[in-house]
Parts: sequence; C-alpha cells; structure tokens
Amino acid sequence: MQPEQERAAWGDPYRSAARDSREEWPEPPAALLARMAARSESVLLGKGETIGLAMTAMLAGGHVLLEDVPGVGKTMLARALARLLGGQFRRIQFTSDLLPADVAGSSVWDARAGEFVYREGPIMANVVLADEINRTSPRTQSALLEAMEERRVTVDGVTRPLPEPWLLLATQNPLDGEGTFPLPEAQMDRFMMRLSIGYPEPREEARMLEMLAAGERPAPEQLRPVVSLRQWQRMAEESRAVHCSPELLAYIVQIVQATRTAPELELGASPRASRDWLRAAQAAAYIGGRDFVRPADLRAVARPVLEHRLAARGAYGQPDRQAPRLVLERLLAATPLPGGKAGGR
Repeated sequence: MQPEQERAAWGDPYRSAARDSREEWPEPPAALLARMAARSESVLLGKGETIGLAMTAMLAGGHVLLEDVPGVGKTMLARALARLLGGQFRRIQFTSDLLPADVAGSSVWDARAGEFVYREGPIMANVVLADEINRTSPRTQSALLEAMEERRVTVDGVTRPLPEPWLLLATQNPLDGEGTFPLPEAQMDRFMMRLSIGYPEPREEARMLEMLAAGERPAPEQLRPVVSLRQWQRMAEESRAVHCSPELLAYIVQIVQATRTAPELELGASPRASRDWLRAAQAAAYIGGRDFVRPADLRAVARPVLEHRLAARGAYGQPDRQAPRLVLERLLAATPLPGGKAGGR
C-alpha cells in the first residue's frame, strides 16, 4: 500500500495534533530517533530490532523487561539509551539481601540541621537498570510497584515524585532456578514489553572482536546525546496524539478478549495490556514518521507487549513457558487484521 493510500485508509480525516506540532521541529523527530537507534547499534552490533522495540516502549512511557543470559549487552543497551537521552543512569544490582530502602532511599539524621533528611536511592535517575530483578525478595520487588505505575516513591510516609522522564529496564536470567523469586503477575503486567537481546550472529561477533582489537568500538559513555530530556518528553507527548482508527482499536479489543477466553490460558491479557499495545503502536508509528497507526505497527509490537502477560496451565500444575507464545501466535494468525490480512507475523 502506498503512503497516500495508507493515510486515506488509516489516517485521521482531520489534521492530527501530532502532525501539526511536528512541523515546528527544526529537524524531523523521526530523523532524531533514527540517529539514536543507529548510535545505539554502534555499541550493540546487529541488534537493531531489539533496540527499536526498546526505544518504542520507552517513548510510549513503558518499562522493559530484558530476559536473557548474562553477557549479551543488557547493561550496555541501558547505558547507551540513557546517554543518548542526555539523562542520568543508575544501575541497581538486585540480591537476596537488598532492602526496599536500598532502592527507594531512606531518611538519615543530619546532625548539623538537627533533623532527618532524605537520602536519594538509585531509583532517582532518568534511566534505571534493575539487574537480575528476580534475585531479590518479593518485599523488595514490591518497592518497584509504586514507582512503575505511579512514578513516585514513598519513604517514611513522604511521597516523592520520580524525575521526568523515568524509564525502567529490568533484567532476569531465564535459566536461573535456585535463589530466584519469580516476579508476581502484578509486576509482570507493569512491564510494557519483554525483550530478548540474544547471542550475536557469527558475522556480528567477528566484527565486534575486530573493532575491539583495533580500539574502534565505542563505549556507551563515549556517545553524545542526540536529544535533550525535554525534547524526549515532547516526543512522548506527541506520540500519544498519533491517530488510531476505530477499526484498529476494535482489533486490539478482539485479540485481548480472545486471550481471556482461550481454554489453554489460565490468565489472559489485562486492560493495561490493551492500553500498552495501543501506546506502543502509536510510538512505533511516530518513530516511523507517521501521525497514524497502521496494521503493521500493531503486528510489530503484539508479541513483545502481550506474551509475558499470559499464563498457561502445564502438566502436573507446572506452568508451560511455551504455551503463551503458541496460543498468541495462533490467535493472531486466526484473526484477520483490518484490511484483510491475518495478524500473524
């Protein structure tokens, strides 16, 4: 479908707010975002798709769960994105003895002032990496729930807002067994996307080693900001004004409802999942330089947004990790997208 045909089919018949405000930019936001993605890929070779999805979730105001084995670049990705935003980055290593105060901060006695003062925790940064989040106790995990949903923390009865923007990237190792605490369903539902970086292809791994040997591979700290925090917030606001047609909204509802009635699933997608799917599709369209969502945008973000929220019963009461993916793929393939095509990838 040509761009003019896509706009006629899926665009707002009236000029959208996102398109109007974009005309005020000295450089198109899509060009700035493409530059961010390219610079991120310079430190994480061959992972353009994962970088693009992470940027989509962050632009949509969502949090990202990176489920992967150690050493594939999760911390590097978070550092690179924070640097390109011009924001502050902090990393929290979650362990079994980590306390909520180690995350949110605490009140300490200031002898000079003669009062308790708030000492910031590492959560008070623009981009926070919660490393190995499933290695800490449920009590400490719960300290993140308020922050993830309300963008604030409460310490000693005093509620404090988190900096804007505030973006959380959490990691967990899918192979871990002993010494881990599975994330509760309420917390899983607060992650807009679950992503996996994966091992590099042999060609990209060889290129990485060549660049390292020649001293040419940039570190995240060497990256220069592409946008300011204020510009990023403005982009996020504009992405929420991207038009989504009634037909595509109905498609979202149809798929989400199907997950709730699928006999193989114990837990379907929540209303928050519907909202996140829409927000992610709007952000994907905005990154693509459009002021309207097209079916391909919904298709591109469906699995990262929905799969981790689904739960299936397995044999002998044990959860089946593969079933949610298979059920979701079946539902997407069986439900035609508006425009006549099946929704499977």
